[in-house]
Amino acid sequence: MALKEESNQKLSLLEKVSYGLGDTGSNLIYAVVTTYLTFYFTDVYGIGAAAVGTLLLVARLVDMLDSPIFGILIDKTNTRWGKSRPWILWSCFPFTIVTILLFMGPELSASGKLVYAYIFYIASNVLYTAVNNPLTTLLPSLSSDVQERTVANTFRMFGGQFGGLLVNLALLPLVAFFGNGDQQKGFFHTMILFGAVGMVMFLITFFNTKERVQDRSGGKSLPLKESVKSIKGNMPWIAGVLLGVVFFIMYVIKLSSGIYYITYNLDKPDLVATVNTLGSLTLIGIIFVPFLSKKYSKKTLIISGMVINIVGQLIIHFSGQSTVFVLAGTVIGAIGFGLPVGLLFALIADTVDYGEWKSGVRAQGLLASTASGIAIKLGSGLGGAIPAWLLAAGGYVANQTQTSSALRMIEISFIWLPIILSVLSILILVFLYKWEKPHHEIIAELEVRRAQ
Repeated sequence: MALKEESNQKLSLLEKVSYGLGDTGSNLIYAVVTTYLTFYFTDVYGIGAAAVGTLLLVARLVDMLDSPIFGILIDKTNTRWGKSRPWILWSCFPFTIVTILLFMGPELSASGKLVYAYIFYIASNVLYTAVNNPLTTLLPSLSSDVQERTVANTFRMFGGQFGGLLVNLALLPLVAFFGNGDQQKGFFHTMILFGAVGMVMFLITFFNTKERVQDRSGGKSLPLKESVKSIKGNMPWIAGVLLGVVFFIMYVIKLSSGIYYITYNLDKPDLVATVNTLGSLTLIGIIFVPFLSKKYSKKTLIISGMVINIVGQLIIHFSGQSTVFVLAGTVIGAIGFGLPVGLLFALIADTVDYGEWKSGVRAQGLLASTASGIAIKLGSGLGGAIPAWLLAAGGYVANQTQTSSALRMIEISFIWLPIILSVLSILILVFLYKWEKPHHEIIAELEVRRAQ
């Protein structure tokens, strides 16, 4: 009975905030990589664009392999701190140092610069997985209370979005301040600052969270053969992975194609910064998640968010180049998008319970880490590639008046693909994300098993 009370314990505000700060720290460091690294490599460090493109592709392929590996390692971990938290402690320092060194920019030959970039970019990707994936695998261990996990995940998603917002607002001004005309110096010193702040946030997460939920093994190392059993028959997990891949394809497509649509299709390049800023209003949707999830299921809320996103897309399409309607559609779509952003990883965390109930094996490392890794990395990779392929198919030429075929491909990328992918997300949830019995009944059965 004591175990049941402990695993169902309500999380304090300090623990929820501390959990969220882990993702703020991650994005404060890594959002610089995802958003500005291509510009840094080509325009600051002087690596050729073609070589940079190959580098990014190779690194992404390597990065696809590390999430399941770290998931397995987490399941095999057994320390007094738990399974997931120690990886945050062990990985945060090397991740921070390697990412700072990625932007150090030593004077080397052209080939030397490329080798340097390969080594430190791949290392940064791997170490990011080592420090960030444990945040996902930690969630199902914080509490058996589904609402508490949903709220904790909301704090995490808000923290991550806030970290990215800070980077977009502060990075370039800080580069100018620290560099005083030298962008190389500016990037390096800015990354030192971001890295130091991020390190503090990681340590706050480690010290102020606790892993309460364990399976009947008592937190012992879980063999790989046993971990894999948690996937067999776990249809909600498979549906969650598919949903995550589709979601991140859509998310990155919107981010990467928006600047083209606003610049060429709407002929309003001065509106790009405003639209990007309003896109951060996903934070509003995320804030509403804890309140709405008390009354509505995650499935219902994600579907609702996708419908709202579709409405926003259609408003932009039918705006007739009206700035007011473009901004209104952006705001509506962003708020709707906030619901799946705030719920996706909580939904995946729930499938850990389902896997344990179905197979008797609780493998939060393999399930949560692999799901988030496949979703983020495969989804983001395809989300970046698809708009580029469409641009090429349409005959896009940079900084020129675009042909009708190029404009059509840009419109498909920014307007219609997100709508199609939103519909696909809804279909996945309706037809694939199904449980044999309500989640709260499964939790109750698991608590009885653990107490035996």
